[in-house]
Amino acid sequence: MTGPMGNFMGGSAPAMASQIAEGYILVSLATLKGFTPAELTLLRVEIDKLLREVRAQMPPPDDAPANQARNRKIGRLNSALQVVAGKLMTRS
Repeated sequence: MTGPMGNFMGGSAPAMASQIAEGYILVSLATLKGFTPAELTLLRVEIDKLLREVRAQMPPPDDAPANQARNRKIGRLNSALQVVAGKLMTRS
């Protein structure tokens, strides 16, 4: 069942980006199979937006767990962004 929201896990591009950041969804070429170029572009925009938000959050330097969590989110979003961009380039 693909409605107006298409293939997004979590129901929408922002929800999917959030789940990627939290580690609930691992992005791979297989995960993105069936996505249209428009959906991939929308997902890329949402991941990019969330990445800027996460980078703007600065936990106290002495809060190691918070800094580690932030860095893990940044890493997951960065790698997802690379996979989505790669998928878009192979499509065009």
